[in-house]
Amino acid sequence: MVQKWEYAIVEWIWNQNGIQYFLPDGRRFTLGGSYAEVTNLLTSLGREGWEVVGNTAAGNWVFWTLKRPSY
Repeated sequence: MVQKWEYAIVEWIWNQNGIQYFLPDGRRFTLGGSYAEVTNLLTSLGREGWEVVGNTAAGNWVFWTLKRPSY
């Protein structure tokens, strides 16, 4: 059986303390925060089965791709 995945993204514009994340069901969340809040968000998503599989950054922007098994 082939494993199926679902994906989410987290975006942080650190000099504006802006965090957004998008889930595969279409929900989008906007948070304020800095390092602690980004760490807490990634930890919370990890507890829900998400794992970081990609990351990129440029200037004041950081972007993560996360995945988890889809059932």
